[in-house]
Amino acid sequence: MSVLIPATARAAGPLVIGHRGASGYRPEHTLAAYELAARMGADYIEPDLVTTADGVLVARHEPEISATTDVAEHPEFADRRTTKTIDGFVRHGWFTEDFTLAELNTLRAVERLPHIRQENTIYAERYRVPTLAEVLALRARLSAELGRDIGVYIETKNPSYFASIGLPLEPALVRALREAGLDAPDAPVFLQSFETANLRMLRGEVAVRLVQLICAAGAPADLAAVGDPRGYLDLATAAGLVEIAEYADGIGPHKDLVIPRSADGALGAPSPLVSQAHAAGLLVHPFTFRNENAFLPAQFRSGGSGADYGDAFAEYEAFLRAGVDGFFSDHPDTAVAARSAVLAPV
Repeated sequence: MSVLIPATARAAGPLVIGHRGASGYRPEHTLAAYELAARMGADYIEPDLVTTADGVLVARHEPEISATTDVAEHPEFADRRTTKTIDGFVRHGWFTEDFTLAELNTLRAVERLPHIRQENTIYAERYRVPTLAEVLALRARLSAELGRDIGVYIETKNPSYFASIGLPLEPALVRALREAGLDAPDAPVFLQSFETANLRMLRGEVAVRLVQLICAAGAPADLAAVGDPRGYLDLATAAGLVEIAEYADGIGPHKDLVIPRSADGALGAPSPLVSQAHAAGLLVHPFTFRNENAFLPAQFRSGGSGADYGDAFAEYEAFLRAGVDGFFSDHPDTAVAARSAVLAPV
């Protein structure tokens, strides 16, 4: 059962970031998911940004929207279905950059993982795709209502791709932060990217904190595009982290880079990543923590199906004891409770 956390009950310590909102309980990247995350005690809500054809930033996990909206049910948009190559991967479906905001507003969000989160499907087609402006307005309203700053942890999705088609994300993002009074070193804002070049550019444009996301495999699309041989694992070395510290304030690594899993999926011993990142002056916010068996280390799974909950508290405890500075969670109430339990005085 989900729990709403009053402002006075919020514990200090590593940040809880509502991954795409409280996406374990509502369809991801909806205002309902973001609001629920804040009410559950999340310190930050996380919108991923893509753009419409008319240059409006909206919250979706990726530009292709067939898995997260009801676009396939709209015959008027059947001819918009297409194939594109984005960051070297061929994608089929419908893409936000082929819709104006007015057109996108006729669509409704659906649950991306219905086989895992069947209970979320009752909220399908109840919410629109939100704009960044709407997310920032929600943040301000909830901060006032809850009596604490609700932060935004914004990811620019596929920035090189959008720049290549004449729809760069960064100018509108910087403008929105300034209009909201959020372009300041102490603002409750992080900007994050799986690419490196746009973070380096943003370093000179905004005063907010920047985070380099690091996958467990592959390479940043901007590096691959220019023939740079470095992959994400190179960025996660001691030398790579020192370089990241030249333009970013933290890293968002895949959690397997913090505590690797064995061949059978069990959680092992922590890697040196946290200590090396801290030595370079970087925060560490790993992703993504979820309650369901399908996503948990083998030793923390229950005997049920992949959709059933396992011992998520044990996973959180392992990472908190490894020294992380926060974590992205689909279930912010569980993350807040785990943080409180581990940090509670004896």
